[in-house]
Amino acid sequence: MTKPELLAPGGSLEKLKTAIDYGADAVYIGGEAFSLRVAAENFSYDDMKEGIEYAHERGKKVYLTANILPHNSDIDEFEDFINEIRPLGFDAVLVADLGMFDILQKTAPEIPIHISTQANNVNYRSAAKWYEMGAKRVVLAREMSLAEIEEIRARIPQELELEAFVHGAMCISYSGRCLLSNYMTGRDANLGACAHPCRWNYALVEQTRPDEYMPIFENERGSFIFNSKDLCMIAHIPELVKSGICSFKLEGRVKTAYYLATVVKAYREEIDRYFDDPDGYKFDEKQLDELCKVSHRPYYTGFYFGKPDEAAQVYTDSSYIRDYDLIGMVTAYDENTKTVTITQRNRFFSGDEVEIIQPKKPFMTLTVKDMKNELDEPIEVANHAEMTVKFRSDEPVSVGAMVRKKRD
Repeated sequence: MTKPELLAPGGSLEKLKTAIDYGADAVYIGGEAFSLRVAAENFSYDDMKEGIEYAHERGKKVYLTANILPHNSDIDEFEDFINEIRPLGFDAVLVADLGMFDILQKTAPEIPIHISTQANNVNYRSAAKWYEMGAKRVVLAREMSLAEIEEIRARIPQELELEAFVHGAMCISYSGRCLLSNYMTGRDANLGACAHPCRWNYALVEQTRPDEYMPIFENERGSFIFNSKDLCMIAHIPELVKSGICSFKLEGRVKTAYYLATVVKAYREEIDRYFDDPDGYKFDEKQLDELCKVSHRPYYTGFYFGKPDEAAQVYTDSSYIRDYDLIGMVTAYDENTKTVTITQRNRFFSGDEVEIIQPKKPFMTLTVKDMKNELDEPIEVANHAEMTVKFRSDEPVSVGAMVRKKRD
């Protein structure tokens, strides 16, 4: 068995570094064009350069996403974009369009090409054809079962890598190709500007009674008719490995650094535990508890074990489950005074019980004591955004660790 790559999203330079610090083997990022995530902060040229250097110094990889479905005007600019980023040393570029594939091959033949999930690869013939044309990796569509993936793996060249999403938001269209947002809002999902109308609450209107809104009830629970649960496969690492997937992809370029740290850490630890002892491996339920401490929709296993039924939808509302808040980022720890210094993100009080998560260590729980501001004045509440806060911790804490608190 080959240990799979853990591939994390990087919506910004901070998030790229967070993903690597918490255990990702590779990070996928988008530039300011062509990346299918206009809501992400995305990367300037200088950010790309710094991010790639940060990753490569630690033996990690960075992939560039250029996976929009382009129109003529996009194609005209793509060659210039590739020439600009070519010297930076990306480990691969993801594309979904054959024209962009052709430009990339001719403009920067030394850069490996990965075929995006937007290309809707669901069979071995299409995967093998991409390989024949020069692709190194195919990102499978989310609408694939483990049995189908195993068959694809068995019927394609061994050198062709398979990547698949194992965690994050799902889409009601086929691997992201959707016209609903464009039709309803003028925002093209296939160019990265999706308005997520699949999450909206809908009602029926009869043509002759335009002011009468009639609720839609698929069942007694409500009318969010397109609202998919989130994918979560952390309890099924052995099955994913045995299917032949070489890269486990996490969704979430627009999610927070806290979300990223928590999810990457959980999958990193579970993958490592499995490979330490495959025969004696048993899933650690605490990892699922960790994934429930980030903002998420209810979890399910997507298409991996067969086509989802009505239980894969959330009918009651489109909001996230959010039981914990990030309250601060650790900027320093003084071993002499046993003092943690953080930059505050959300309000908390002296006496609150908090949890600290940090790379390569279990999370720790402590009660906030001896809380002070940046002038070392005692305080009872940290209620100013981005304020410097200090409190005691007998256990050392890493710079870059995150402090969270359960909501009341």
